[in-house]
Amino acid sequence: MSTRMYTMPVEQTQWAVNSPATTVFNWEYDEGRDKLLNLYEKGKNKQWNTNTRLDWSQEIDFNNPLGFPDEYNALFGSDIWNKLDDKGKAELRLHGASWQFSQFLHGEQGALICTAKIVQTVPDIDSKFYASTQVIDEARHVETYSRYLREKLQLAYPINPHLKALLDDVIQDSRWDLTYLGMQILIEGLALAAFNTIRDLATEPLAQTLNAYVMQDEARHVAFGRMSLRDYYPQLSDKERDEREEFVVEACYLMRDRFLGEEVYQNLGFNLKEIGDYLENAPILREFRKMLFSRIVPTIKDIGLWGPRVQKAYSDMGIIDFSMLNPQELSDHDEVVAEQFEARRKADIDSAVLVGSLN
Repeated sequence: MSTRMYTMPVEQTQWAVNSPATTVFNWEYDEGRDKLLNLYEKGKNKQWNTNTRLDWSQEIDFNNPLGFPDEYNALFGSDIWNKLDDKGKAELRLHGASWQFSQFLHGEQGALICTAKIVQTVPDIDSKFYASTQVIDEARHVETYSRYLREKLQLAYPINPHLKALLDDVIQDSRWDLTYLGMQILIEGLALAAFNTIRDLATEPLAQTLNAYVMQDEARHVAFGRMSLRDYYPQLSDKERDEREEFVVEACYLMRDRFLGEEVYQNLGFNLKEIGDYLENAPILREFRKMLFSRIVPTIKDIGLWGPRVQKAYSDMGIIDFSMLNPQELSDHDEVVAEQFEARRKADIDSAVLVGSLN
């Protein structure tokens, strides 16, 4: 993707991370857990090619790239929004979509790097097997979001500094389970909720379909993290578990409070204090920020990081009710929806072939 698309020079935003990771070899090739090996088999069977599975010929409306109703915009109903003319609102929609998809893209590259690190550092051979399929999944996601930004939105934003800070922490930590926890559970859990919004509420067909297919992959990735950590965390000491829970709480507050897209408003010349004051209590943003944790909370509970500190934080954030959700049922639903999108795609192809033959 050409760096000319970025709103800031890439030289100011790219960075290198030093990581003291330890490479672990495992010679017990015949040992493995059935559930993880089954997930590995599914990972092999569910590979897809973004260049042939998606219809890249579809055009988008630059005035409303994702086709969201204005009511879903965080500024909707504010004096700031009401002062904008049609051109200003269209510009805000385009830059908002570009910022969101740019963070998806950068997060997917982070996932690509982290999953390659998991192959290197995790001690179990079945985990190495599955992680290898996730590496190609993440490469495909990077390719897909990059193409959508390049060909459709034609605009890109650098990585959000708070996402960068979280990736720094995850990549720099030498403990393999922190890579799982930070990437597979927290960052990808947050991404799944954001993907879900576009899949279910947007009206732009390519963005909907793209995210449905990515979610099918990501559901497996989160399940991989769940299975691995659910087996490992009961072996930790209280001190070690406390360290993981502290990391979870800090990361969740960071994701809730900092991923607000300030770069968009700054780039478009808005008054950041005025924007910040409004967004602090904007009803739609408050609900969206809660919804972002719908995949994280039940998974954190499932893997056993459910001490008083985590429960208090989630209660204070107003998201503890998500702990009642079943993470496996959420993953199964993502699989079903992706299969529905694929069935419609195949039906459209069959219909086009039939029409062609009749003509």
